[in-house]
Amino acid sequence: MGPFCGRSDCDAARFGRIPAVSALIASIPSPSTGELELGPISIHAYGLMLLLAIAACIWLTGVRWVRQGGDWDLVFRVAVWGVAAGIVGARAYHVVTSWDEVPDEWWGPFAVWKGGLGVWGGIFFGTIAGAIVVWRSGASVRRFADAVAPGLLLAQAVGRWGNWWNQELYGKPTDRPWGLEIDPEHRISGYLTNETFHPTFLYESLYDLLGVGVLLLIDRLWRIRPPGLFALYVAYYTAGRFFIEELRIDPAHEFGGLRLNSWVSLVLFVLSLAFFIYWQFIRPRRHPEEAEPGPAPERPRDRTMAIPRGRVRGSR
Repeated sequence: MGPFCGRSDCDAARFGRIPAVSALIASIPSPSTGELELGPISIHAYGLMLLLAIAACIWLTGVRWVRQGGDWDLVFRVAVWGVAAGIVGARAYHVVTSWDEVPDEWWGPFAVWKGGLGVWGGIFFGTIAGAIVVWRSGASVRRFADAVAPGLLLAQAVGRWGNWWNQELYGKPTDRPWGLEIDPEHRISGYLTNETFHPTFLYESLYDLLGVGVLLLIDRLWRIRPPGLFALYVAYYTAGRFFIEELRIDPAHEFGGLRLNSWVSLVLFVLSLAFFIYWQFIRPRRHPEEAEPGPAPERPRDRTMAIPRGRVRGSR
C-alpha cells in the first residue's frame, strides 16, 4: 500500500472504506459561526442575507417597473412598508406554527437573528402592505404584482443562505458528495451520529434562481394578463417547496402524514394555478389595463395619500 500508508488507512483501503472518506471530503462545509466579526462590530450573517435579499428584490423590481413606465420612488416606498410588514408576518407565522422552537426568553418572539421566519407569513403580509401603498399611489396593483414576482423569487433564493449560516432547516442524512456538514451541536435529536445531510437550503436557492429565469422568459415571450405572472410565481415556488419540505427533518406539525408547510404548499399551488388558468384563458377581458402592455395607469387624485406628512413633491 506504500510507505506512507498508516495502518488504519491501509485497513480502510483494503476493506473499501476510502470512498466514504472521499465523499466526506467532497461534502459542503458549514460555517463555524453565524456571525461575521468586523473589528469591534459583530454582524449576524442571517440578517445580512436578509438585507441582500431585500436589495436584490428592489433592484429587479425597480428595473422591471421603470421599463413599464413607473418610477423608482414607488418601488422604494413599497419596499419600506412591504419589508416591515413582511418581517412581522414571517416572524408571526413562525411563532404561531413553531412555538416550541422559539427561545424561552422574553425576547424570544422577536429574535429573528436566531432564524425562524415563515415565508408564507412574510409574503402574505408584505404583499398586502405593498398592494395598499401601490393602490393609494394611484398605480396599477395588478401590474406592480407582476413586476415584483421575479424579484420576490430572487429574494427567496438569496435569503435561503441564511439557513446555511445558522446550520438549520437541512434535510435527511445523505452520503452524496454534496452532503452538508452539520456540527454536532446543531444536529437534531435522533441524527446525532450522522455527519452530512441534504442541503435543502441549496436546493431551494437553485430552484428559485431557475424560477427567476423562467418567469422572466414567460413574461418576455407571452402576453400575460396581470396579475397572472404573480400567480405563476406562487404556483412555481409552492410546487418545488412541497418536495423540498418533505426532505426536511426539523420538527414540524404533521397532518395526514404531511408536514404543515407541505399542506400549505399544496393548497396554494392548486389555488394559484386554478386562478392563472381562469384569469388567462377563461375570464373575458373587462379591465383597460388588461388590453395592451404598457405604462401602468395612475390616478393623480390619489397620489398624495401615499406621501408621508411634511413631504412635498413637485408636479410631474
